Amino acid sequence: MIVIFDLELTAWPGSAARNWSGPGEHPEIIQIAAVRLDAGLHESAALDVVVKPRLNPILSDYIIALTGLTQERVDREGVDLAAALTLFADFASGARAILSNGGDRRYIQRNVALAGIEDPLAAMPFASLGGHFRRAARSAAHVVSSALPEVFGFAAPGRAHDGLADARAVAEAVKRTLPRGGLSELIRSLSGAPPE
Repeated sequence: MIVIFDLELTAWPGSAARNWSGPGEHPEIIQIAAVRLDAGLHESAALDVVVKPRLNPILSDYIIALTGLTQERVDREGVDLAAALTLFADFASGARAILSNGGDRRYIQRNVALAGIEDPLAAMPFASLGGHFRRAARSAAHVVSSALPEVFGFAAPGRAHDGLADARAVAEAVKRTLPRGGLSELIRSLSGAPPE
């Protein structure tokens, strides 16, 4: 079993390009979404957790428009970061690998440090699929999750920049870019790759 996940973060126009270095900007996690895939790469379970940001509790108009995640949903469904990470750790427990398309693990670590909490995911087997997708797409640049359906020729599984839709897009792209029986080899190759 593997887990593929995606995060959504607080953001403002240009904040990602600035690495959230503007006044008061922090890439706080606002959504953790994941899918669990069996050995045949079929989805067997899904997780979608909304997280209440602490430092910037009011979402920007920019991130609302980008993700479709509303302030009302955050206020109604949102849990604190520690609870969200525990839910994710429980969901991913026993996975051979926990995969994302890029540096999502670093954002978890950054949020844990920012909140001053324990990381329940610290000993879990994370790896990034970014390099795999660049090679498969023959691209020098990172292929963002929301672009994977177009790049690899499949229907988008939902709204771009929704965490669960993006996790499902990553999962489908893995299926389309792996040779039959190639999952174990991919996991082996990713486990030695430098983090993105």
